[in-house]
Amino acid sequence: MDNIVILTGAGISAESGLATFRGPGGLWEGHRVEDVCTPEALARDAALVHRFYDERRAALGRVAPNPAHVALARLDREWPGGLLIVTQNVDDLHERAGARRMLHMHGELNSALCASCGTRRAWEGSLPPGTTCGDCGSPTLRPDIVFFGEMPYRMDAIERALSDCDLFVSIGTSGAVYPAAGFVRTARYHGAATLELNLERSAGSAWFGETRLGPASELVPAWVDEVLAQSTQSSPMSR
Repeated sequence: MDNIVILTGAGISAESGLATFRGPGGLWEGHRVEDVCTPEALARDAALVHRFYDERRAALGRVAPNPAHVALARLDREWPGGLLIVTQNVDDLHERAGARRMLHMHGELNSALCASCGTRRAWEGSLPPGTTCGDCGSPTLRPDIVFFGEMPYRMDAIERALSDCDLFVSIGTSGAVYPAAGFVRTARYHGAATLELNLERSAGSAWFGETRLGPASELVPAWVDEVLAQSTQSSPMSR
């Protein structure tokens, strides 16, 4: 059976009301990314960084999965072959829609990371600086977010999936943040078909065999319908 790898970015959650990672002027929710998403920022002003992610965590309760999330969850349930949804997003909208075959390469808002022992644990509510780790006792719990300069999670598993996939699909990504921006080239190198679903062409659009432009809430359900209708054929899309 065919194996599909799907990469999702901020564009898929934008229609649910969550701000994309880089908004107007390069700001994320009014802050420079360098001030809230780097190890240096955490060391310089831990209170600001923790408060920023507390606010993002709280915002999740005010939004809901949109038709694009729901469609991918349907694909997860019904696709008989291999499937991995890799998301750059730190929200929980894929899970709330029902997706299970997935991973968060950049961490999760509803998780805390101990900077001392590396323990990751589910977390709700505020996470003030100095919160104690229940495993090692160190007051070093921080948002479980992969900052710039840190290694994304599960890269070995992602690379294996890309090398084995028959189809790679990128949804709502800018194509400007590595290593995710390089996934399309890895998939193509191993012979996969490639498809971009985006509001506008990404920085890496030229690497895709096909690009479809429009809102994710329209493009993704239509594509999932198409793929599932072809599920008895030998390939989800012609190369």
